[in-house]
Amino acid sequence: MQGKIGLEEHFAIEETLNDSKGFLDPSIWEELAGRLMDPEDRRLREMDENGMEMMVLSLNAPAVQAITDTQKAADLARRANDNLAEKVARHPDRFRALAALPLQDPELAAAELNRCIKELGFVGALANGFSEGADPDALLYYDLPQYRAFWAECAKLDVPFYLHPRNPLARDSRIYEGHPWLLGPGWAFGQETAVHALRLMGSGLFDDHPNLRIILGHMGEALPFNIWRVDNKNGWVKAPHPQPAKRTFTEYFEENFYITVSGNYCTQALLCSLQVIGADHIMFSTDWPFENVDHSANWFDAVEISENDRHKIGRQNAIDLFKLDL
Repeated sequence: MQGKIGLEEHFAIEETLNDSKGFLDPSIWEELAGRLMDPEDRRLREMDENGMEMMVLSLNAPAVQAITDTQKAADLARRANDNLAEKVARHPDRFRALAALPLQDPELAAAELNRCIKELGFVGALANGFSEGADPDALLYYDLPQYRAFWAECAKLDVPFYLHPRNPLARDSRIYEGHPWLLGPGWAFGQETAVHALRLMGSGLFDDHPNLRIILGHMGEALPFNIWRVDNKNGWVKAPHPQPAKRTFTEYFEENFYITVSGNYCTQALLCSLQVIGADHIMFSTDWPFENVDHSANWFDAVEISENDRHKIGRQNAIDLFKLDL
């Protein structure tokens, strides 16, 4: 398929490059670093060779979210966003941008989101999971009450928010002790992000802001397979649900969430997702540079789905959600 649009496509700046160093084997670090810091040459070549018209770019992980000094986080986010704006300006027909945000402080995050959308022409935001702040005992998940004003601004701007994974902190990773291969994209990324997404659903956030749209990568971080059980556990017990949200998790997932196929090129997972969330809420992505563009594109171009669904997932849903002028 020609004209594909990818939504989880990463870059790094010098200050964030080493944040990606531990995710893959050290023997290929030079290759990964080159991909992350590529001045667009190889990225564009990969796109051309694999039928991709556009990439929506975002900063690597955890980057801003792992900085405990709020002002330093805000300064880094601004530098990264300015760098990304320059990349987009050089190739406006091939790239769009998602803002990095200093969510350690919701007011600063809202201000930077406004700047990126209104002044730099970005089309949304991406956060690498929870943020760390000055209090080492506090993890800042975005369902917490102090984030409601930020979400109100996001809803007012009517832009999507991509909730990207990060590993749990070392103190919260005892379940993985002795099994480091379970950290990162193999398992811990998905588990951490799915819990964060469920916290957002259960908090009542989408009752207050029904137009909010959250994107999850990697075929929805296993939620298409598990969301039914979240709602229907112990179904014989007729008791009110304990969460503040007024509706079911499934309803929020179907209406307020989109998922991408980034890094999860599994046909069975896609077919499950089509049945659960529907073709209108699934979008193409590659997860470059951590995955290969050709692996994603070759699978997607050949996967046995209808051509109508292929067009929606590969291109049209992104155009509609991000209001792309294509």
